[in-house]
Amino acid sequence: MIEEAAPAKLNLALHVRARRPDGYHELETLFAFVADGDTIRLDTAGAPGLTITGPFAGGLSGEADNLVLRAERLFAKRVKPVPRAAIELVKRLPVASGIGGGSADAAATLRALARAHGVANDDPRLVACAEALGSDVPACLLGRAAVGRGRGERLEPLPPLPPLPVLLVNPRVPVSTAAVFARWDGTDRGPVASGDPIAAALAGRNDLEPPARVLAPAIERVLALLAAQPGVILARMSGSGATCFALFDDRARCSDAAAALAPDGWWCLETALA
Repeated sequence: MIEEAAPAKLNLALHVRARRPDGYHELETLFAFVADGDTIRLDTAGAPGLTITGPFAGGLSGEADNLVLRAERLFAKRVKPVPRAAIELVKRLPVASGIGGGSADAAATLRALARAHGVANDDPRLVACAEALGSDVPACLLGRAAVGRGRGERLEPLPPLPPLPVLLVNPRVPVSTAAVFARWDGTDRGPVASGDPIAAALAGRNDLEPPARVLAPAIERVLALLAAQPGVILARMSGSGATCFALFDDRARCSDAAAALAPDGWWCLETALA
C-alpha cells in the first residue's frame, strides 16, 4: 500500500494578465500548500478500481470518471504501461472550491504511481502528464511554494515558506470557474512582486475576487469576517473561489477565528503553510 498526501493549494496572490488566443488566461500566481488535505492510497495488488471515502465523498460518488482515474490512465499511456490498481481517495476538501482539490488528487495519484513503478517525480513524462491534466496539476505535483506563470504550469520554485497558521473557510456555495474568468474585467494590473513571497503576497491581489464576489456574495462576508479577526496577516480568496483563507501570526488566534466563524455553518479547516 502506497499513501500520498494531496494537500490543499492556495493562491497567495493571483494576477490575471491577459486573455490568450487559446481561450486560457495568462496568469502570475504565488502557489503555496498547507499541511492538510486529501489522501490517495494505491494498492497495486488490489482489485482495480476507485473507491472514494471521506466527508466530501458524496460530491464525487456519482462520477464514472474524474481526475484520479484520468491520471491513472495517462500514466499507463505516457509513462509506463502498467495494469490498473486499487485506488482509494479520501476526500476531505470541498469539491471545486479553489484550493486545488481535484488537481492535488491527480498529482498525488501520479506520485503514487511513480513510487510504485520506479519513476522519479521530476521525470519529464510525469510532468507532461500533469500539464495535460490541468493548469494546477503541475504545481500540485511539485508540491512546494512556487511562482506560476502561463496557465500556471510554468513554475519557479521558491524557498520554503514560514509555517504560518492558516484558516481555510468555504461558505458552501458553488462557484463556476468559467463564469468567474468570464467576468474578469480584462485590466492588467501588473505582475506579482519579486522577493520575499509573503511580502509579495501582501502586496498582491486575487484578480478573480471581484467577479467571484458578484457571483457568490457570501464570499464578501467570509472575507470581511476573516479580515476582522485578531492576528490576521492576510485574508484573501484562493483561486476562483469560493474558499477563502487567512494567514495568522499565532496558532491560538487562528483557533479563535475558527471558533468564531464555525457557527455560520461554513466549512473551516485550521492548518499551516507547509
